Amino acid sequence: MIDLPQAPPSTLLLASEPQSVRRARDFVREFINQHAPGTPGPHIDAVVLVTSELVTNAYRYGTEPDDKIRVVLDAEGERTRIEVHDPVRRMPRHQFASAERDHERNRGRGLVILDALCPGLWGSGDRPLGKFVWAEIPRSG
Repeated sequence: MIDLPQAPPSTLLLASEPQSVRRARDFVREFINQHAPGTPGPHIDAVVLVTSELVTNAYRYGTEPDDKIRVVLDAEGERTRIEVHDPVRRMPRHQFASAERDHERNRGRGLVILDALCPGLWGSGDRPLGKFVWAEIPRSG
């Protein structure tokens, strides 16, 4: 029997901590390179950015210490689908600019990024123990 190299699984379980965002980005790059070789760099970059935003939001707003975040990827066909699961049912909502929020310029942009990179191709849903936020990024070129 020949031992074939194992492709990374399509699911990653992460701790509720800031370092998980980097782990998720690394996971996405490895997953796409193994499951969809030849994927254009700009597409991989877009998937990494969207995953980073979704995991950051799950960490900041969807978990407590000791909770877990699950990332699920599918890179088949003409798009890449990302799902991020967390244990809080509160759904994502757009944050609108205000004078009070000027000091938080580095926050509140995640959904704007989703709207720009996957317009009309993202959403959220309930799970038995929380929610999931999904996004699909079409391949171009």
